[in-house]
Amino acid sequence: MLEARARNRTGGAIKALLNQAARTARVIRDGKEVEVPVAHVQKGDPLRVRPGERIPVDGVIVEGQSSVDESMITGESMPVTKVAGDKITGSTLNQTGSFLMRAERVGQETLLSQIVAMVASAQRSRAPIQRLADKISGYFVPVVIAIAALTFVCWAVFGPEPRFAYALVNAVAVLIIACPCALGLATPMSIMVGVGRGAREGILVKNAEALETLEKIDVVVVDKTGTLTEGKPRLVKIVTAQGLEENELLRIVASLEQRSEHPLAGAIVQGARERNLTIAEPELFESITGGGVVGRVQNRHVLIGTPRLLESKGIAGFESLKGEAEKLQNDGATVIFAAIDGKTAGILTVSDPIKQSTPEAIAEVHRLGLKIVMLTGDSQATAQAVAKKLKIDEVHAEVAPQDKYRETQKLRAAGHIVAMAGDGINDAPALAAADVGIAMGTGTDVAIESAGITLIEGDLRAIVKAIHLSRLVMRNIRQNLFFAFIYSARFPLLPTPCVSERPHNGDD
Repeated sequence: MLEARARNRTGGAIKALLNQAARTARVIRDGKEVEVPVAHVQKGDPLRVRPGERIPVDGVIVEGQSSVDESMITGESMPVTKVAGDKITGSTLNQTGSFLMRAERVGQETLLSQIVAMVASAQRSRAPIQRLADKISGYFVPVVIAIAALTFVCWAVFGPEPRFAYALVNAVAVLIIACPCALGLATPMSIMVGVGRGAREGILVKNAEALETLEKIDVVVVDKTGTLTEGKPRLVKIVTAQGLEENELLRIVASLEQRSEHPLAGAIVQGARERNLTIAEPELFESITGGGVVGRVQNRHVLIGTPRLLESKGIAGFESLKGEAEKLQNDGATVIFAAIDGKTAGILTVSDPIKQSTPEAIAEVHRLGLKIVMLTGDSQATAQAVAKKLKIDEVHAEVAPQDKYRETQKLRAAGHIVAMAGDGINDAPALAAADVGIAMGTGTDVAIESAGITLIEGDLRAIVKAIHLSRLVMRNIRQNLFFAFIYSARFPLLPTPCVSERPHNGDD
């Protein structure tokens, strides 16, 4: 029954993955856009993708440019600017622009289809855990049968008449008295209590196997975005030029950025709102693709973007901020330059902050003697910066979902017992491939379905609680089995008092 339920969950995870796929595609045929089911798209077909649509299949952009949200594949919240010649992945979300693409991988060849296949394969191939009760029973049952057989032989040879009847009765008595009922109750009782206790602590255990295996892990593999970090870009720092206050710079920049659809702009606007700043309506707004934005706010000319954009517009003074900008970028942040009325006004830093609970959680995992490995699709600079702050043992950056799956398999092949913690669709194959998958409750449904344990609050400290819970439950199971075994084993070793040593007659 438990195996059947696990297979049902496998089907649920795969269904959730397939729900992310685009249903239709706009194919260019005879100069006209024709909307067809994605299944009818063939290699080499030219496809038009409009703003807000999901990219139908894997391919390459041949005309136009846009920002693409690839978070479902890479796990990174910040969109990526795509131009002609760049490869794009099916089922990712096109945001701001319209472009023409050429289909290169369709049907079962797309990355999403490969992820579906890996999740199914990993969950099917997960070996069942041999329970401690089964191991004990493997020795206990043959021993009891042997004692019963010996009892039969002894009564049949040395017992009173009728010897066969006494031998049969006593042999059956040994089997009945030594029946390991307590052994059967020892494990499920502890599991029921442990699972209930875990639920009260925000730890949802999908099956008992995950709880048992968690006790034995020696490596914890973690994703970065949404697991170690909050998963949402936020304004984290403002550095102003001389003569300008921080809030004033933020207010002016946010006033212009509110017209932009870029997530970095959204982070700046949200930062201004958190400080309760009054955002003005821009009088002029123009987006410079791949560079930034320019406009007018309260009769002040504002330019926001990269150093290259400022240089091309003849803005001076930004060189003095380059050192600070490089330092922030080495910490994994995105730096935006701002100029007001032809002069450099300062820089704004947008980053995906590390969760406040993460450093404490990492330290606690290390205290348990476990190794921590980070697998992330983010850049090397960002990954190394986060790893250095958190003192993570091993880092693999710029990895695709299939690479996370392979790295997890490599660790298991090396003899490690691996727990994988993640929250995105891109983590689903690795979650399913690990000995124990741990999903953040704040993550995607697919990640949760692929994992054996879910942390409701998405707090990494709950991993430590889950490990402690697993160790306590398994210790209690061993105690139960020990006493159950002693209770059952003591009876066949004692003389059987169920018969007299001489035949019964009516005078007694």
